[in-house]
Amino acid sequence: MGQKTHPIGFRLGGVQDWRAHWFASKASDYRNLTEEDQAIRTLIDGRYAESGAISRVEIERGAQDLVVTINTARPGIIIGRGGTRVDDLRADLEKLTQKRSRLNIQEIRQPELDAILVGQAIAEQLERRVAYRRAVRLAMQRTMQSGALGIKVVVSGRLGGAEIARTDKQKEGRTPLHTLRAQIDFAVSEAKTTFGVIGIKVWIYTGDMIPSASNLRARSMARVSLGVARENQEDPKASGDQSATADASSASDSSNKGSDNGSAG
Repeated sequence: MGQKTHPIGFRLGGVQDWRAHWFASKASDYRNLTEEDQAIRTLIDGRYAESGAISRVEIERGAQDLVVTINTARPGIIIGRGGTRVDDLRADLEKLTQKRSRLNIQEIRQPELDAILVGQAIAEQLERRVAYRRAVRLAMQRTMQSGALGIKVVVSGRLGGAEIARTDKQKEGRTPLHTLRAQIDFAVSEAKTTFGVIGIKVWIYTGDMIPSASNLRARSMARVSLGVARENQEDPKASGDQSATADASSASDSSNKGSDNGSAG
């Protein structure tokens, strides 16, 4: 029996941050606010699921207002012409939550490094009857070319329209799932094909949050050298004494060389 841990939930509070920022003093409030968060995400995903390229929806609650941040690779589609679609969405959110709402649209600069968007891209190709190995391989190549250190993709279902469902896994680079400082992005997507649903899991490793021991050692050495330089700048008398001592030693060396040359002559 597999003992699997969600890569994002495993790192919450450390490398990963929560998708909702609010506090409930009573259990009933917690239940109601959680259901409201789910309704907000369902409303946004249902409206922009096909064309919005939405990665995640972050919710922050104040005393009287609500802040919803939409992370998307296509902000123009979310905003609409002249901001009309944003105004409509804000009105729907205020009607749903009965609170003053504010919308923030964050653009994702590199969608190839976002696990949700990579999974959605693979699902769209599978729905268009593209060979699953080709779709996965191209997605992995684009992710690695964008600067990722590793990616793993698992597709499961009736691959290629086969009668018996199977699982296929492809991996490139490294994905250290047990390392807490590793920044692992994980997502599950579904491709709804004519012969059934194909599940897609994507892991993307983009680096470590905490530097390694060698980097820490190099930084400490740099700090020591910087501290010595600052001490010399703050104490010009010491640096002047050092330079005077150096000049005196060089003068004595030159006189000794001159006396040696005279005795030789």
